[in-house]
Formats: sequence, structure tokens, C-alpha cells
Amino acid sequence: MNEERILKVLLAPHISEKAALLADTKEQYVFKVVSTATKPEVKQAVESLFDVKVESVNMINIKGKRKVFKGRQGQRNGVRKAVVRLASGQEIDFAAAE
Repeated sequence: MNEERILKVLLAPHISEKAALLADTKEQYVFKVVSTATKPEVKQAVESLFDVKVESVNMINIKGKRKVFKGRQGQRNGVRKAVVRLASGQEIDFAAAE
């Protein structure tokens, strides 16, 4: 796969209480990814950027909410997330990765 593509697949880590609980207990990390990302691309991107071994990747598509603002209907943008499970004993330190 193209090196440029791999660097552009991951957008940001998804920070929430549920994501923090997954990271602490089950060695799973949640990332926001581009809408066209595939599981092998996400796996290769995480392994190359953070020097870890990835066991599995699960993808989640979240549709944007429909909202009404001053009588006009609109829709927020959707998000695609990747839940990455690491091999046992490995972890990602986001503070040191910067």
C-alpha cells in the first residue's frame, strides 16, 4: 500500500469515557478514520505509526444526526471509527507519540 495513503488514514484518536475504559481493560484503542479506510489500511497505519502489533480491527460507521436550526433541516457529518485491538502486553502512549 502507498505510504502517503497510510499516513492519511488515521485522523485522530477518539477520546471518550468508553474509549478510555476499553484502553485500560481490553487493550483496545479507538481512532477516527477517513470514510474510505479499510481494515488492512488501518492495521498497517497503526503498526507503522506506533510500533505495536495489531491483533484485529473493527470498523464502525456512525450516521450524522438530523437537526433543525431556525426551521431549517440539516444533517451533521457522519463519522467512521476503527476499534483496534493490540497484542497482549502492548499499549499506545499518545503523549509520547507527539
